[in-house]
Amino acid sequence: MIHVRQVPAREDNYAVLVHDDVSGATAAIDAPEDEAIVDALEETGWRLTDIFVTHHHHDHVEAIRPLKKRYGARVVANAADAHRIPAIDLAIAPGEALALGAVAVTMIDTPGHTRGHVAYHIPEAEALFVGDTLFSLGCGRMFEGSAEEMWGSLRRLRALPPATRVWCGHEYTVANGRFAVAVEPDNLVLRQRLLDASTLRDEGLPTLPTTLAQECATNPFLRADLATVKAAVGMADRPDVEVFAELRERKNHF
Repeated sequence: MIHVRQVPAREDNYAVLVHDDVSGATAAIDAPEDEAIVDALEETGWRLTDIFVTHHHHDHVEAIRPLKKRYGARVVANAADAHRIPAIDLAIAPGEALALGAVAVTMIDTPGHTRGHVAYHIPEAEALFVGDTLFSLGCGRMFEGSAEEMWGSLRRLRALPPATRVWCGHEYTVANGRFAVAVEPDNLVLRQRLLDASTLRDEGLPTLPTTLAQECATNPFLRADLATVKAAVGMADRPDVEVFAELRERKNHF
C-alpha cells in the first residue's frame, strides 16, 4: 500500500513524502526544507530512500544535499535538467522506467514553468505530483518555456484519470481562486471551491490535494479551450493556446 504525507515547508511550499509499505521505500517529492522533512520522517518512522525532483528552482532543491548526507537517498531528476540539480544520482528521460521500491512511477515531461520541469505519476495510487506546473485553481508562471509548451503540459496532465489526486508545490488555492472567479463568475462549483478553500486556510489547514476532476471543473487554465472561458475573455474565435496565454498574462497582473 502507498501512503502519502504532505509536508508544509518554507512560507508556502509543500514537500510530499510517498511511502511504499511493501518495500519500505520512501521518496520525497522535491526538497524545499530539510528540517520539515526530517521531522515528518521521524514522526512516521519512514526512512528516506529517494528524492524525486520536479525542477531546479531553489525552493525545490535547497534541502537535497543535507537530506542525501543524512539518509543516503538517491536523487532522481530529468536528464535534460541534470546540470541544474544538486547531487543527482539518476538522470532519466520522461517515460523511462522508474520505481519507488517495487511500485512503478512515471516521469511526465511538463515544460513551461522551466524547460526541464517534470511531474511524477503513480498509477497504482492514483497520485500525481506536479511541482509548479499545475496548481489548485491555477498554473505556474512561464519563466523559461512558451505558452505552447505550458498548454501542452497542462493538457498532458489533464488527460490522466479524473479521480487522480494532485499534489502541488505551493499553497496558492485562495489567491488563484480569486482570479478564477473573476474569469468565470457564474461558475457555481468554482465559487463553492473558493469558499471551502478560504475556510480551510482560516483554520490553518491545507487545501491540497485536489483532484483532476475538480481542476477540470474549476481551473480556468485547464479550461482555456472551452467556449464559455473563451467568451469570458473576449476571445471566442481564437486558438486555444492564445486563450491560455491571455489568461496567464492576466493572472500575472491580477
